[in-house]
Amino acid sequence: MFDCVFGHAELIKERNIFALNNTNKYKGKRVLVCGLARSGVSSAVLLAKLGAFVTVQDKKTLEEIKEPEYFNNLSGYGIELYLGKNPDDIVQNFDLIIISPGIPYNLPFIEKAKSAGIEIIGEIELAYRLRPQNIIAVTGTNGKTTTTALIGEIMKAYKPGSVTVGNIGDPFTDKVLDLPEEAFAVVEVSSFQLESTVDFKPQVAVILNLTPDHLDRHGTFENYGAVKEKIFANQGENDYSVINFGDEMCRTMSERVRSNTVFFQNVQDLENEPYIIKLPGAHNVENVMAAVAAAKCAGVPDETIRRVVANFEGVEHRIEFITEINGAKYYNDSKATNTDAAIKALEAFDQPILLIGGGYDKKTDFTDWVNLFKGKVKKLVLIGKTSGQIKETCDKNGFEDYTLADDLRNAIRICKESAICGDVVLLSPACASFDMFDSYEHRGTVFKEYVKDLIADE
Repeated sequence: MFDCVFGHAELIKERNIFALNNTNKYKGKRVLVCGLARSGVSSAVLLAKLGAFVTVQDKKTLEEIKEPEYFNNLSGYGIELYLGKNPDDIVQNFDLIIISPGIPYNLPFIEKAKSAGIEIIGEIELAYRLRPQNIIAVTGTNGKTTTTALIGEIMKAYKPGSVTVGNIGDPFTDKVLDLPEEAFAVVEVSSFQLESTVDFKPQVAVILNLTPDHLDRHGTFENYGAVKEKIFANQGENDYSVINFGDEMCRTMSERVRSNTVFFQNVQDLENEPYIIKLPGAHNVENVMAAVAAAKCAGVPDETIRRVVANFEGVEHRIEFITEINGAKYYNDSKATNTDAAIKALEAFDQPILLIGGGYDKKTDFTDWVNLFKGKVKKLVLIGKTSGQIKETCDKNGFEDYTLADDLRNAIRICKESAICGDVVLLSPACASFDMFDSYEHRGTVFKEYVKDLIADE
């Protein structure tokens, strides 16, 4: 079955593609790490272990930082803190700057550092420079986490000690020094992370799809696509690019890559193959095909791939089944932070849907999402800053079955009151979470807690 979908891709033979870089290159270097989230703390600790003189900066004060437990990881390494403002007055004092993904590149201190000839890279680039072999990287607008997780499970079965890192959760720098030589790092990379790459060169690079997203940061869809294309920028004739042939922008990228290209494309008949996947939705068939193609490029035997795929049950916060209450099923799709992901979630169900949507405004047009509601969405409950904009879109497009809620808990209760046996209650916001929550993970976790409270109330 795999050959008929993917063709006969030449497999990467087991080999040590690169020798480990000399970790002593950072000894004695003065490094500024900007951003005190997970990747920033991880980078700071790693550099301190390698003998660098590290300063960590964040524009928030210690009292304003929402996850101060990360500071526990910094203790004992002699790391200096510069908090409460941007580092405009100190950038000239450093040899290297590590920038967190959430920091835009148009800030004055970035321009000042560039003018002074100071190199600026991200956490992914830092880890790559320390361990550049056996890397599979995954990007795209939607499906990254599911595909990365599946590839990770396949590679762990093939090469014990392999890890999944990057935008999926654990920073690459957390794992880089402890990876066995033959193990793989499967890295989910966002556009924000690719923006700060320089030499990053995965041996297998996957791009799943591209739809407008993060335009509040990148400005235009073309800029967004150009940043995503950086995943192929340094690949050569011994590397592999796995590209969605059915996505026009991705297919166009294939004309410019220098690596061996393997295409995948959704085949509707495969959705009903019983051993392929346990996850709902045709989009997950695409995710599986991309994962299988990447694994074959890395030399994994078909039998190992089949076994792992057959047992894969998906990832947290992506069309994640929570529970059933009075015959209505509750699903957490908090990871749907854009309309394309939310559309795929709606298309995954045939049952009537009570939908919770809305959140942080990423300058998104909601028309295509709203146009799918008729005949699918029984009731829409809106929360967050975009609720007014989504309401206006509903009014313009003739969808009237909506209501507004003050918060997520109230939205869930409204859905429960309207749900009957056979319905689906779905959190699939089509928006980012930052207006009300720390992250989409936080939003999804809170959703699950509130749903469990409903069970306790029964």
